[in-house]
Amino acid sequence: MKTIRAFMRQHYPAMILSFSIPVVLMIVAYYSIGIYPGSERSILATDSFAQYANFHASFKNVLQGKQSIFYTWSGSLGLNYWALAAYYLNGLFTPLVGLFDNATMPDTIYYLTLLKFGASGLSFWFFAQHTFKLDRWLTVGLSISYALMSYAVGYSVVIMWLDTFVYLPLIVWGIHRLFEQKKPVLLFSSYLLLFISNFYMGFMVGVFTFLYAIIRTLCNWSEYKGQFLSYLGTSLLAGGASMITVLPAVIDLRTNGESLSPMYTFLTPDTGPWDFIAKNMVGVYDTSKYESMPFIYIGLIPLVFCVYYFLSKEVAWKEKIGYGSLFLLLIASVYVYPLNLFWHGLHVPNMFLFRFSFLVSFLVILLAGYGLERFKKEDSDRLVNGVLGIIGIFLLFVFFSNKKRYDVITMESLILTIGLLLIYLSIWLLWVSKYKVKKWIPVVLLILMIGEAGYNARSMVVGILSDWGYPSRILYTKNYEETKQLIEQTNQKEESFFRLENLDVESLNTSFNFGSHGVSMFSSIRNRHSSQYLNALGFRSLGTNLTIEYVNNTLLADTLVGMKYNLAKDDLMKFGYKKVSSAGEYTLYENEYALPLGILTDDKIYEPTAVQNQTELFNHLSGMEGELFSFGEAALIETENAIVTEGKTLTIAEEEPALPKQVTWLVTVPAKSQGYLSLVAKDMAEAVSVNVDLRVDGVSRKTGLINTGQYYNLGYYDEPTTVEVTAAFSEGKQKVELYRPDAVFLNTERFKTAAEKMQEKGIEIQTQGRTAKASVSLNKEQVLLTTIPYDRGWKVLIDGEPAEITTFKDAFLSVKLPAGKHDIEFIFLPQGFVLGASLFGSCILIFSGCLWWRKKRQSEAVK
Repeated sequence: MKTIRAFMRQHYPAMILSFSIPVVLMIVAYYSIGIYPGSERSILATDSFAQYANFHASFKNVLQGKQSIFYTWSGSLGLNYWALAAYYLNGLFTPLVGLFDNATMPDTIYYLTLLKFGASGLSFWFFAQHTFKLDRWLTVGLSISYALMSYAVGYSVVIMWLDTFVYLPLIVWGIHRLFEQKKPVLLFSSYLLLFISNFYMGFMVGVFTFLYAIIRTLCNWSEYKGQFLSYLGTSLLAGGASMITVLPAVIDLRTNGESLSPMYTFLTPDTGPWDFIAKNMVGVYDTSKYESMPFIYIGLIPLVFCVYYFLSKEVAWKEKIGYGSLFLLLIASVYVYPLNLFWHGLHVPNMFLFRFSFLVSFLVILLAGYGLERFKKEDSDRLVNGVLGIIGIFLLFVFFSNKKRYDVITMESLILTIGLLLIYLSIWLLWVSKYKVKKWIPVVLLILMIGEAGYNARSMVVGILSDWGYPSRILYTKNYEETKQLIEQTNQKEESFFRLENLDVESLNTSFNFGSHGVSMFSSIRNRHSSQYLNALGFRSLGTNLTIEYVNNTLLADTLVGMKYNLAKDDLMKFGYKKVSSAGEYTLYENEYALPLGILTDDKIYEPTAVQNQTELFNHLSGMEGELFSFGEAALIETENAIVTEGKTLTIAEEEPALPKQVTWLVTVPAKSQGYLSLVAKDMAEAVSVNVDLRVDGVSRKTGLINTGQYYNLGYYDEPTTVEVTAAFSEGKQKVELYRPDAVFLNTERFKTAAEKMQEKGIEIQTQGRTAKASVSLNKEQVLLTTIPYDRGWKVLIDGEPAEITTFKDAFLSVKLPAGKHDIEFIFLPQGFVLGASLFGSCILIFSGCLWWRKKRQSEAVK
């Protein structure tokens, strides 16, 4: 304890600076673009807007006991929450959300982000302090450079990845402690915390540090060869203990439709020969979407002394070859597609490319530390040659690079980079001179490194603002209290399970925040089997099913998934929905034709060709036959800023750029009918950014053309009614090509009769945490079909005895029930959790036992 107190007293200022300066610089960067607690802008970039906030809010619901840690009923009908948390929420800082209210979650994310930047700087300081023999101010400077490297700031909108930069220095420090002092605790605990925090980034760090341990062993074979097996044992035990989260998450991905990406090319597309040169300049942000360059900048001092490391005579050739080979592998991994894919877990990234490139940055600053401590006055010429060589390469880049690809490189960035390199070189040469100002040089260098890191951080933040946008927090907070009030009202009213969707929200994950049960979701962790069948039922979920959208579907789909309530700002215009309450801008509507969570049917639903769409499923469950829908004409009557070409398809081209292309149709909706306008893009890829603002009788709703379903609601009418429907197509391409729009009419009389027959067969299912319970009394054998997404973690008990689950379309849980009275219970436990928990406990026990045995042997040796 005395040693610890003495260490703290000696290094307290440096520790504080290493933590606080990255935090302060990020505060300044965010403040410069109008982001601070309570400000108008949210720290969440557009694509992730409210996604992480809502997920973190759901974690607070877990902490409060409102939701199971294993399963959530909130998103996409229901989801394995244990797997979702393993990717998004298992960071060491996440439980801090319990200190904040869900309504202030954007500010919570702001604080967590700053905390992670500070913790990264402090983590690297501990590593550097125990690894390099450097002036303390240089150690602080390196810590700041590490915490604010371009990758960390540029990808900061993906908040769960930031935990990685806290653990990476500790893991490498742990390797050093194990090899040099035979102390494995730091390595074991750091590996374990990283793998549990985020298995995805943990894989990349695990591979990198394994290669680092091999190189370090080979470079010091006689000294470290006996410790390499200890390293393997420690890392394997840490990996085994992490299986409590990793194993269920990987099984979930593999069994719920996730597949490996094909290796269709040898060279990575959209890369350039000068990418590594361009992204080593100060303040260069291109994009974190597609066609980006790797984010590798970590500061000019680290770059200079990393180069010096390979020029120094003090560094053995085997070390240069070893670490140089690791550099070459990482660089090759950018350009060689199979290697690129390997680092991403053999799954092509959805934007945020080259996610392993932070390892290049870490290797640069690691070798820079070794270069700095080996620098001697006699090697000044080598340092000068290294700096001039770097400047020369930057100048060659200016003259010979492709100006179109590298147009993000500004003259300001080039001049600042070269100017700083010359200033750093001058200061360094002054430091090794005979002048008495030498003692102030480290402080001057630190100040310059702080300025450089701050400038680069602000450039990254401004780049994110231009690339993604930091939206207004009002989109998250404006109607929070009203929404919460209405949802709590439904919870108090309903005793059985029900589903609710908000038609006027910016985030697909709002249900996670309020603990409501919805269809919509945006998540990398999802059940693709259920999403694919829901897509067949009309809830849009395309491609890899990262998203699923509730809006723009029919009343049939609402009934089938048990959609009991809708929240909306404007008139809902849906048959069977009645107003029950309102708060602020929102009105709560109740659907009298919603089904409960379960329904009784027969085993014909298992036939491969049966119930392929919502109409077939609706008719089968109701026992009725015949058509529910009829079709009519949508007559084009007016256009504005649109050149329309009609044929088998409808092409809408703009007259003036940057203005919406507006088209108006006339549709006559028959009596007792719910009307829809079917809008479908001919080529989904061509319509990626097209938004549709549809207006009917003063009610307007804006949705993405390819993101939402095809049936745009025209309203219900008791009498034949002719309505004008205006669609404004904005953003996207200069023209939009649609399949010829149809008017679709639902016969509400037939719908009502069918829905009531289905409700008679409905089975109320009570849900609590990870269980769902029901009781039935049957005259004959029947099938209980639920709209609970199927997952292999589900088990079913009939009267307390295990029974076989039969999947419906690989999407929903169903079970065959014999005649008689029965109690049915569905219980969810993530597949692999029991084995993972066993490995967690046994690996920690084995590691503890090894520590005890080693300590005992050391004590005996002393005696």
